[in-house]
Amino acid sequence: MFPVKTFSILVVLLMSITFTNLCFGANNVTVFIYHRFGESKLPTTNVSVAAFTQQMEYLHTHQYNVIPLADLIAKVKHGIPIPAKTAVLTIDDAYQSVYENGWPVLHKYGFPFTLFVYTKGVDDGYGGYMTWTQLRELQDAGVDIQDHGYGHHRLGWKPEGLTISDYKAWLREDISKSRAIMTRELGERPRFFALPYGVYNNLVLDELRNQGYESVLTQAPGAVGAATDLFAVPRQPILGNEWATLEYFTTSLDLMDLPLTDYQPGPTLRTDPFIKTIQATLTYPDQYIDGTFGIWLSGLGWHKADLKDDILSVQLHKKLIRPTTQVVVSGRHRESGRLATRTWQLIHPEGERGGK
Repeated sequence: MFPVKTFSILVVLLMSITFTNLCFGANNVTVFIYHRFGESKLPTTNVSVAAFTQQMEYLHTHQYNVIPLADLIAKVKHGIPIPAKTAVLTIDDAYQSVYENGWPVLHKYGFPFTLFVYTKGVDDGYGGYMTWTQLRELQDAGVDIQDHGYGHHRLGWKPEGLTISDYKAWLREDISKSRAIMTRELGERPRFFALPYGVYNNLVLDELRNQGYESVLTQAPGAVGAATDLFAVPRQPILGNEWATLEYFTTSLDLMDLPLTDYQPGPTLRTDPFIKTIQATLTYPDQYIDGTFGIWLSGLGWHKADLKDDILSVQLHKKLIRPTTQVVVSGRHRESGRLATRTWQLIHPEGERGGK
């Protein structure tokens, strides 16, 4: 038998190796986001039925594990290894074309998916949206139906004229109203929340935590790994022309999560649009190829990032020019050569003007 001290050291080493493999192994998951199917008059949020069928056939032919969103959330939450070649399918808004064109394709392949419902659109009977009867039909067939908010506001933009206290109350009302309607109509309290337009800040995430949601999904590109923040789950958008091709779809399946912590600045409501430095702490920096790191900001472009110890940073000295600025940090994984990314948001003060 090993001496106690030697055995303890071996246990620590094995735990370290296991954690490293979980965080940096190849088994990351792409969560896809769709909106409309076969609605060519609305191309910015649409994918053709032919393209969608081709994508689902690719997953089927190449033997991908298409798992329910709840399974993925549970694996990340409890540190359960993610199987290789895994994908998750989500759809936002609950348009009628999901029922008419999207669901038949998914049903054909037997793929699970999550549908996030814009509750006011459905509850008020807006044209082009599904009905509660149709949603209950999908639910009875095993479809996972979750929350997309009541008013479909850009929740991360504080409405003009509201104090922070009023803004928090506004968030609380929208989210709780949506949750109550979904619980009434479907008999189950929603567990997951997809952010309308993907816009958020720390106050939005705090309110969702307070109301008992288990995970929040963004519209930021990227993949899910063992270190992904479950309150900022990235999703690869499939829509339009360039972002609905099979090439884009298959490339998206190869992405990895870049484990980062301590974002500076973080996703807070800013009082000053001027940014001097963007930085974050990189977990296990030796797992990535030095010199491949970059930080991209919407409206401000790509900047080569410096790595010192475990801190990735860019000296920016610029003013944010968009209401919502995506910060995308990227680097190449040393062992696989795959692209790893992590995204968060900065909210420009002028974004308050569009909050309602």
